[in-house]
Amino acid sequence: MSTHSARSLSRVLADLGSTLLDPLYGDWERAVEIGGVGIHDPYDEQHYPPHAIVLGTGVRGADETAEVLHGLRPHGAAALVVRGPVEDAARLERAVAETGVALLTLTRGASWAQLAAMLRTLLSEGDVGEAAEHTLGGVPSGDLFALANAIGTLLDAPVTIEDRRSRILAFSGGQDEADTARVESILARQVPERYLRLHEEHGVFKELYRSEGLVHVPAPTMEDEVALPRVAVAVRAGDEILGSVWAAVREPLTREREAAFLEAAKLAALHMLRFRAGSDAEYRLRADLVATALEGGAGAIAALGRLGLADEPTLVMAMGLPPGRGVDHAHITAEHQRLTAALAVHLSAVQPRSAVALLGDVAYALFPVASDSARVRERAVQVASNFLERTGDRAGAVIGIGSVALEPAALARSRTNADRTLRVLFSGRNSPRVAAIADVYVDALMLEIRDLAISNRDEPSGPLARLAAYDAKHNAHLVETLRAWLDAFGDVVAASANAFVHPNTFRYRIRRVAEVGQIDLQDPSARFAAMLQLRLMPMDSGGAHPDRTGRNAPTARQ
Repeated sequence: MSTHSARSLSRVLADLGSTLLDPLYGDWERAVEIGGVGIHDPYDEQHYPPHAIVLGTGVRGADETAEVLHGLRPHGAAALVVRGPVEDAARLERAVAETGVALLTLTRGASWAQLAAMLRTLLSEGDVGEAAEHTLGGVPSGDLFALANAIGTLLDAPVTIEDRRSRILAFSGGQDEADTARVESILARQVPERYLRLHEEHGVFKELYRSEGLVHVPAPTMEDEVALPRVAVAVRAGDEILGSVWAAVREPLTREREAAFLEAAKLAALHMLRFRAGSDAEYRLRADLVATALEGGAGAIAALGRLGLADEPTLVMAMGLPPGRGVDHAHITAEHQRLTAALAVHLSAVQPRSAVALLGDVAYALFPVASDSARVRERAVQVASNFLERTGDRAGAVIGIGSVALEPAALARSRTNADRTLRVLFSGRNSPRVAAIADVYVDALMLEIRDLAISNRDEPSGPLARLAAYDAKHNAHLVETLRAWLDAFGDVVAASANAFVHPNTFRYRIRRVAEVGQIDLQDPSARFAAMLQLRLMPMDSGGAHPDRTGRNAPTARQ
């Protein structure tokens, strides 16, 4: 696996060399970021990206090649690619030394279109996602070429990563050590049709996508072609098949390498999801604009302007999946992406200027509205409810709707309120799947008061503390009795039915509540204090102090 940046010349050669490119002369270890791909046109004024790799599609002979090298020097080009073979090597070596522009040749049999496509794919990977570098399993997130090289190193075999249609997404080095079919696949970025038909006839794909383990494919017999056996594994995210990883092997894999291959497939799922999420440049741009707008800083107004939302009221929707629904991170990531894409399509049909982006584990939507009114919030709730009805409840997604932002500066507050609503929906036992902050404002406040109590390490005090201590010693259910009485507004018959005891027994218990707790139940202030403390403690705690860790945080709706 290369240790160089995906935009460096040495990394390009490590990934594409011998299959598409042959290095001739130059400093391959220069610490320079490749800015893009350019095409030399002798009949037009040239404008290249900084440190470009220039494709000399029509450059022939040593004289013309040397002239182009000198012409690229003022542009700061990193390398020139010409069709090989080249003549007068000594002269070209001097030209490279004088200009600092590396010289490479295109491998025989490869086309310029193939090279341009592969270069743009490789160089675009550094643009995916956040500016800060993230890794998955020690490999830069979403960098499929680095992943292919890592797997190839583990297996000591050339590896390809393919999608469901057998298109080559990335490949490791050493492909020339495999066979003609593999090289042909790399050049075309697609497994040849004749091999696909052969695999279909022998049920290879059916077994691959049905099996959880490795699939061993014998060397195909096809006229005079000589090919190596293959070992393949499907890449899954839950129930979704993302693609597969194929290794061309000269000898059977050891048990250790088979186990490593299976583990690599799990890691490949996360990388392929990351790659898929960042493959759409327009989506990445809108996601960046949404994130900037939600931060509410100096760039929020410009971001909203580019989204077409600068001059009208907007509210924020926040969609998330309940935590703790499984440990299959690839499956959860796929669900987030699937629901985010579906929400974007749904909202665009309702309000074309809506903008949706997945930020972390929450999908945020900027939803333009006509004004700040209860009717507007009701419409937003209805739109979100319709979406969740269409997608079903398999994933358990919920949507919180923030306050209406009448100006860009208020958008950050709308996001905060959407997050507060989302938290209430996650914590409630019988909560709806969609709510606006106005509907759950008191519940949100209660959760925040509970957070404050936990932060301050507060414990129940006064009458409730005395009742809880008595219950712990005598198992008298006095806290439960007080809760039922308060919830029924003092109606003993209704409260006793909810507590599943006889009314006379309940009357006795409520008298014991007043005696043990030393509480005047006729005093409105005492009743309110008891109700508030009961709301801040779990239903099943029996009066214990709030969970200081927050891991067993009580429900907001008791």
